[in-house]
Amino acid sequence: MARIVALDVGSKRVGVAVSDELGVLATPRGLVRRQSYNKDAAAIGEIVERETAERVIVGLPTGLSGRPTEQTRRAERFAEMLASRLSVPVELWDERLTTVMARRIRPGASREPQREAESVDAIAAALILQSYLDRRSPSSPSASSSD
Repeated sequence: MARIVALDVGSKRVGVAVSDELGVLATPRGLVRRQSYNKDAAAIGEIVERETAERVIVGLPTGLSGRPTEQTRRAERFAEMLASRLSVPVELWDERLTTVMARRIRPGASREPQREAESVDAIAAALILQSYLDRRSPSSPSASSSD
């Protein structure tokens, strides 16, 4: 099984996480600084190629009510753009509260606010990916109930 790349897309940065080859564990892998769709896609394409990833998961932010927000629409547009430029499937995945959870995992770990935000972005991407991996795992109750 190949790796999966997950992205937590923000307006300034994209947090990146990558799964292990077995598709069991997600690991934060840093970030891509947003520049333009062309440069963002090229940078993410390099990660996909380097990791020999079979797909890209893009976190889909929604409001707590589950309704779409402006950020939801931005993530959808970003995913559509990537899908048109990458040679692997691009899938949206619910990311509700992952940034909040990432901040709880890493409270006050850095005295530099910029570095802290970057760390949170990568951790949020790992949380998105871990949720995706857990859901598709054969031992997951929800995965086995769909058979």
